[in-house]
Amino acid sequence: MTSPLEQKKIRITGPSMVTANRTWDGAVIYRTAKHGWSADLSDAAIVRTSEEARALLTEAIADDVGAIGAYIAPVEIKDGGAIKPGNLREHIRSEGLTIELPVPA
Repeated sequence: MTSPLEQKKIRITGPSMVTANRTWDGAVIYRTAKHGWSADLSDAAIVRTSEEARALLTEAIADDVGAIGAYIAPVEIKDGGAIKPGNLREHIRSEGLTIELPVPA
């Protein structure tokens, strides 16, 4: 499987967005339609074609001060317009850790 960080050919099969990690704290962030970043998935710019995805990704990669490791990821648009992660990887990234960390006594 090819890493999402090495996307050469961009094939869009449904709604997608651009995601990355914020440089100063590593938080998962999403590229917005206003050419910025947000930690809230509902703010993500949604693209539906390869051309739109390529343009959004190029713009995001150029912003290497605010974010690192930008790539295109699928999303689901639920009834009512809610945006949800489109695959397991993005679900895990949006929810955080998958295990409980030990709490010091």
